[in-house]
Amino acid sequence: EVQLVESGGGLVQAGGSLRLSCAASGVTLNDYVVGWFRQAPGKEREGVSCFSSRNGFRLYDDFVKGRFTVSSDRAKNTIYLQMNDLKPEDTAVYYCAAVVGAFELCDFADEDYDYWGQGTQVTVSS
Repeated sequence: EVQLVESGGGLVQAGGSLRLSCAASGVTLNDYVVGWFRQAPGKEREGVSCFSSRNGFRLYDDFVKGRFTVSSDRAKNTIYLQMNDLKPEDTAVYYCAAVVGAFELCDFADEDYDYWGQGTQVTVSS
C-alpha cells in the first residue's frame, strides 16, 4: 500500500520559513511526479508546486514563485517544499500527491495524481 505522509507544518510569523516533507512508503520514488497542493478554509484546493523526477521539471504557482522551492531526496524517498517569506495568505492545509511514471512534465490537475497524503496545517500570522 502506498502512503504519503506530510510533516513540517506549524505556526510561523509572516516573513518566516517552513520546510514541508512528504515521505513515501510502499513505493520507491524512482520515476514519479509529486505535486504540492493547498486548501485554505472556504476555498478550493489549488496547486502550489510540482516536480518531475524524469528531468527535474518544476512548476510553481505564480503566487509562490520565487518563495517556494521543491526538492527531493531519493535516499530518503522524500520530497520537500521549502517555503520562505511566508505570508498570511499562505495559511492552508498543505497536501502532497504523487503519481508513479516517467513523465517529463507535471501539472496541478487533481485527477492526474494517484496518491495523496493526509495534509499538514500551515498557519502564518501577521
